[in-house]
Amino acid sequence: MMGGWGNMMGGWGNGGYGYGGYSWIGMITMMAMMIIPLIIGIWIILYLFRRRTSNNFDNRNTALDILRERYARGEIDSVEFQSKKHDLDGK
Repeated sequence: MMGGWGNMMGGWGNGGYGYGGYSWIGMITMMAMMIIPLIIGIWIILYLFRRRTSNNFDNRNTALDILRERYARGEIDSVEFQSKKHDLDGK
């Protein structure tokens, strides 16, 4: 006997085979310890990807914004503004 271990294979009474003495709670805990870091890693990757792509679109002006800026600076008149706005709206 090896000091309370149960057999020569070092297991907890099952000959060193099976779960090695872990209960179903232990198995769930071990699976969670593997799955949770995986989920956190995927979440971080998605967060960084979304942040990167959303910043690209936030800094760009839309065509309508540019048209409004040109009208506000006086580069185009009201008739041209309305015509181009009509074209952009697709009406």
